[in-house]
Amino acid sequence: MTIEISAKIVKELREKTGAGMMNCKKALTENNGNFEKALETLKLKGMATADKKASRKATEGIIDAYIHTGNKLGILIEVNCETDFVARRSEFKDLVKNIAMQIASNPEVEVISSNDIPQEVKDKEWTFESSKEELANKPEDIRNKIIEGRVNKTLKTKVLLEQSFIRDSNITINDLIKQNIAILGENIKIAKFVRFTLNN
Repeated sequence: MTIEISAKIVKELREKTGAGMMNCKKALTENNGNFEKALETLKLKGMATADKKASRKATEGIIDAYIHTGNKLGILIEVNCETDFVARRSEFKDLVKNIAMQIASNPEVEVISSNDIPQEVKDKEWTFESSKEELANKPEDIRNKIIEGRVNKTLKTKVLLEQSFIRDSNITINDLIKQNIAILGENIKIAKFVRFTLNN
């Protein structure tokens, strides 16, 4: 028995995901018309597509500014995509604005990816954690695991891509970017950002 998929639900799914009409209809058919399951299917496919696009060059994009209420904090950010066409799309501009707001709301964030953390910062954190007296009597392998866990937790607060998105704590900034890669069909990368804070 074939389930009738209405054009209205296909359109609704397309608006929610940015996926093509045929892909939306296929996802709904595969999931017996279940909207939520179809949405999940398209999201998962989108993440896979995003991973495939990650190696492609992104040399277009925009520079945007976000000034926080009170005018004492400002963020300047460059986000790249592959074409000028995508750079002009409202979805891309909204993404850039959301990332800038994320940086403004996370004063600990210093780098884009964990690969950007200098080795001396990692070493400093390791030295700090390993000097704590409570770990002195623990076996070395357990001690090292505890130190590693604590160091990683501290360093994670400095990494933009690993932060929970302020508008949806179920996803990270990295997930948000992947969702937009799936919708817009191009690789997207945060190139750089600068935080300006008015000194009191």
